[in-house]
Amino acid sequence: MRVAIVHYWLVGMRGGEKVLEALCELYPSADIFTHVVAPEALSATIARHRIFTSFIARLPRARSWYKKYLPLMPLALEQLDLRDYDLVISSESGPAKGIIPAAHAVHVCYCHSPMRYIWNMYHDYRSTSGIVTRMAMTLFSHYLRNWDQGSSKRVDLFVANSQTVAFRIRRYFRREADVVFPPVDVGAFEQVSASEIEDYYLMVGELVAYKRADLVVDAFNVSGRKLVVIGGGEMFDALKRRARPNVVMLGPQPFAVLRHHYARCRALIFPGEEDFGIVPVEAMASGRPVIAFGRGGATETVVDGITGVFFESQTAEALEGAIARAEAIDFVTGDIVQHAAGFSRERFKREIKAAVERALREDAAAVGHRNQIPSRAPRVIYTSRSLQG
Repeated sequence: MRVAIVHYWLVGMRGGEKVLEALCELYPSADIFTHVVAPEALSATIARHRIFTSFIARLPRARSWYKKYLPLMPLALEQLDLRDYDLVISSESGPAKGIIPAAHAVHVCYCHSPMRYIWNMYHDYRSTSGIVTRMAMTLFSHYLRNWDQGSSKRVDLFVANSQTVAFRIRRYFRREADVVFPPVDVGAFEQVSASEIEDYYLMVGELVAYKRADLVVDAFNVSGRKLVVIGGGEMFDALKRRARPNVVMLGPQPFAVLRHHYARCRALIFPGEEDFGIVPVEAMASGRPVIAFGRGGATETVVDGITGVFFESQTAEALEGAIARAEAIDFVTGDIVQHAAGFSRERFKREIKAAVERALREDAAAVGHRNQIPSRAPRVIYTSRSLQG
């Protein structure tokens, strides 16, 4: 069986690429198709596969401008030649599922989310964009939505990374989806004794508008509590200027630094609405509680009162109330770590393999049914009345 894995773009090793890495381990002979690739940014597991790119990779400054070429990606996907593959697994967050599979192939889509910037977060992205991007979104988004809905019919089985995303698939594509949580390398994190916990809170992630780092910085500016922020992004410089001395902006950091801070913070602050959110699971794997906005994927990973607490509105007052509540709870490190273990890499590989094999079995059964030949052809009897019309 020849396997193709289609991933939206390969320019770093974030959550979507960790999923791709696990798929590469499951299917070591698979070929990878993507729009653009930065080989130096990939793990050895992904880099050892044959990687093919769409024509997007040949456009000017594709490695940095790839998102600007979004309106061309449907056309680019449909030019990829997948005729020789029996199983296609698309990893969808940007456009990936819109390939044209062979008639005999089975297409499984692992969906991190339907494209946020044209669906559930369209108005958020549009309102915070510059005038040129706003005009482009107005012009192209309707066409992209129609294509996105149409291409969903090319998928035999959707697998969502959370119930939150399964709901969006049902809402926007009118398709049901299995749910398999993405892999987290829970064994890579350390836990420390209570005496080693330091008096600061932690926020980790890319600093973009929808993740609401601004809310956290503003809240800690007022409270005076110490906050450490790890991550870069388009908002980093503005937030650094905005932050008071008690807010430490570290920028992007290597894993060793991240691991150290996860284990020693009082709690992780997670203020955005995410599709799943690997960061809270990493914090819990380090034995630390999570203070999260009570929407999206965090509601499926954090257990209120056991592994963290929720706040119900994205305001500084609500966040401050949740911090006060968390400080009054005596969290048990062992219980938090045990809960995080349920999101392991091994569990993901086992469940996604089972979903793919079920899709293959169901397709084989359907093909067998279509190929059945009746033991006796039905008789057609013509009467004089029927011949006369």
